[in-house]
Amino acid sequence: MLEVIVIVLVVLVVAAGLAASLVIPRRRRSLGAPRDTAPPESTTPGPGRSTTLAPPGPATVPPDVEPPPSTAGAGSTDTDVPPADEVLPPPVRRPELDVPEPTAGRMQRLRARLARSQTSLGRGLLSVLSRDALDEDAWEEVEEALLLADVGVGATNDIVTALRTRTQVLGTRSQGELRALLAEELVRALQPELDRTLHTVPTGDVPAVVLVVGVNGTGKTTTCGKLARVLVADGRTVLLGAADTFRAAAADQLQTWGSRVGAETVRGPEGGDPASVAFDAVKQGRDQHVDTVLIDTAGRLHTKVGLMDELGKVKRVIEKHGPIDETLLVLDATTGQNGLIQARVFTEVADVTGVVLTKLDGTAKGGIVISVQRELGVPVKLIGLGEGPDDLAPFDPEQFVDALLGD
Repeated sequence: MLEVIVIVLVVLVVAAGLAASLVIPRRRRSLGAPRDTAPPESTTPGPGRSTTLAPPGPATVPPDVEPPPSTAGAGSTDTDVPPADEVLPPPVRRPELDVPEPTAGRMQRLRARLARSQTSLGRGLLSVLSRDALDEDAWEEVEEALLLADVGVGATNDIVTALRTRTQVLGTRSQGELRALLAEELVRALQPELDRTLHTVPTGDVPAVVLVVGVNGTGKTTTCGKLARVLVADGRTVLLGAADTFRAAAADQLQTWGSRVGAETVRGPEGGDPASVAFDAVKQGRDQHVDTVLIDTAGRLHTKVGLMDELGKVKRVIEKHGPIDETLLVLDATTGQNGLIQARVFTEVADVTGVVLTKLDGTAKGGIVISVQRELGVPVKLIGLGEGPDDLAPFDPEQFVDALLGD
């Protein structure tokens, strides 16, 4: 009986152990994953299977645990590294400015521009004067050559009379001697004693004001831009005033010229009041302490009384800031004696202090310089000898005559 009881107990213990071994693993598996979750696929490569290794991702955080606070916020001390999504602006690139040629010696460098004028005036005169016999026909040819070169009647008579007297007294016949005599008389006709200084130096805190006037087509706006280059080359600071409000292209053109040398341009609305633009330009020039303010006016026709009155208004408005230091009249050298009619009217309205002769290269007639100065009593201060940006040169009578006559 005892043996039967022992066997039953042993059987019960073994059965209990088997039951425990089945229940405990099921409970442990239920703590790790839901029952319907499939176990992850094995990453151990088997026959015919390749393994793809993904890049490491962020650490897994249980859903009931708060993530740690970020240290890259406002309190972060790592200020040297910008955020990954921040786009830095590209570096600002300033346009390169032109460096104008120095004005000293420009006439000498540009003398080749007068080659055709040499043929029509200088060489023509020398060929006549070098003849063996200087009779009346020869002197008439000299007069004709001077008149065709737009020297003018009065100046031509004076030059021919002086040459006839000196050649008879001195008995001059050689080419070199005749050239020297002709050069002396032409320089004398150009009145080298006239003051050709450009008054562009400021007085105290007030900038020098230069008013540029002229008829349409003479190259007035281009001359204004080239003059800005001349002043910058001589060390001046410049501000431009686009008072030609009737042509938007004129203001655009002037602004382009100024931007090349770093000069600011004051402009107004198209069709606006030119006097208002001129007033604002001078005021801004005073506020910015620039050396020179250049005012480009409209290319008004000298035959329109109303337009000339408007030019007078511009002059009066500017003078509220102070006197105008320089009024330059731009004339086209190819217009010849017709340019003198324009010049006379402008000098009456604008008190012209100097003349700028443009287009004096190629087919231009160099004698117009003599005519303008003789008729107006106003010196030619600048001459344009080409289309290049630095082809505007201070006028020098001796160098000009030397270029006209050639070697």
